[in-house]
Amino acid sequence: MTATDPSTRPQTGPQTGPPVPYDPELAAALAVVRAEMPRLESIESLPVVRAAVASRQLPLGDLTADGTIELWEAEADGPDGPVPVIAGRPAGVTTALPVLCWLHGGGMVLGGNRGRDLLFLKQYALDLGLAFVAIDYRVAPEHPHPAPVEDSYAGLKWTVEHAAELGIDPERVLVGGASAGGGLAAAVALLARDRNGPALLGQLLLYPMLDDRNNTPSAYQMAGAGSWDRTANNVGWTALLGDARGGPDVSPYAAPARATDLSGLPPAFLDVGSAETFRDEVITYAARLSLAGVAAELHMWPGAFHGFDGVAPQAALSQQAREARVPWLRRMLG
Repeated sequence: MTATDPSTRPQTGPQTGPPVPYDPELAAALAVVRAEMPRLESIESLPVVRAAVASRQLPLGDLTADGTIELWEAEADGPDGPVPVIAGRPAGVTTALPVLCWLHGGGMVLGGNRGRDLLFLKQYALDLGLAFVAIDYRVAPEHPHPAPVEDSYAGLKWTVEHAAELGIDPERVLVGGASAGGGLAAAVALLARDRNGPALLGQLLLYPMLDDRNNTPSAYQMAGAGSWDRTANNVGWTALLGDARGGPDVSPYAAPARATDLSGLPPAFLDVGSAETFRDEVITYAARLSLAGVAAELHMWPGAFHGFDGVAPQAALSQQAREARVPWLRRMLG
C-alpha cells in the first residue's frame, strides 16, 4: 500500500458558506482539546497522536470498582489471529440479555476497546439490562482494509457463537460504534446481510465515518475546524485504502456510502453534529436507508463538532444526545 500524502491530492470542492458556529458550551471544551491534543495532519504525525490517545485509555478496574458491572477479557478467532474483546454485563443478572457489539472510533488508525466508550456502555448496560462486547479490531496503515472490518465481523460472530457462555440471547444482537467504529458497524451490518450471518436487531451509528471520497459540502465547509477535519479524514482513509481512496473501486465493506443496495438491513439510529466533517455523508446515508425501506432515525445536533459527547460529556447537548439514543434502544430491545 502506498500512503499518498493527502496534501498532494486536489483540494477543489463545492462552494459553501462559513463554518457552522459551535454551541458555546462545546466550543469551550473544544478549545481545551485543541490546545492539549496533537492533530493528525499526516501519516508521520500518527505516532504522536496515538500516544496521546493511548494515555486516555481506561483501567478496567475503574469500571468495576462499584460492583455494578462485571467485565472480562477474551479473544475471538479472527481471520489472521485472535481479536481481543471486552465483554460486560450488569452484575448479578442470571437471565440471558440482549447484547450490543461495539466498535471504537479513531479514524481507522487510532484507539482501542479500552477507551471512554466503556463509560457509556456501562451506563446503557445498567439502564437497559444490556450486555456488551467491545471489539478491538486492528487499525491501518499497518493493517489496511479488509483487516478492520473482518476483525469486527469476527467479533460479532464470536459473540453469537459464545452466547451461552456470555449469558446473552443470540436472537437479540445489535451492532454499533462511534466515528470509524460507526462506519465499521454499518459495514458489519452489510456483511451480515450478504453472508447470511448473524441476524441483527439494529445498528447504532454515532457520527459514523462512511465515505472515503471526503468531498461533501460539510467536509469543505468545516475544513481546518473541529476535532476531525478534512485533512485528518484524508489521512485516515488513505491509511486504510492507499491509492484506491476516492477512486472507483472502493468496497462498500470499507466505505458503506459506496453500497448501491441498502435494502434488507436492520433498523438504524444515526446521529451527527451540524458543525462537523461527516454531517452531509451521514444525512445522505440515513436518507438512502429510508429510500431502501430501512427504518432509520436521524438526529443532527446543532453546533456540535465530531465526537462532542465524548470530549464534553457534561455539556447539556452531550447529555441530550446520549439520552436520545435510549428510546431507540428500548424499542429495538422490545
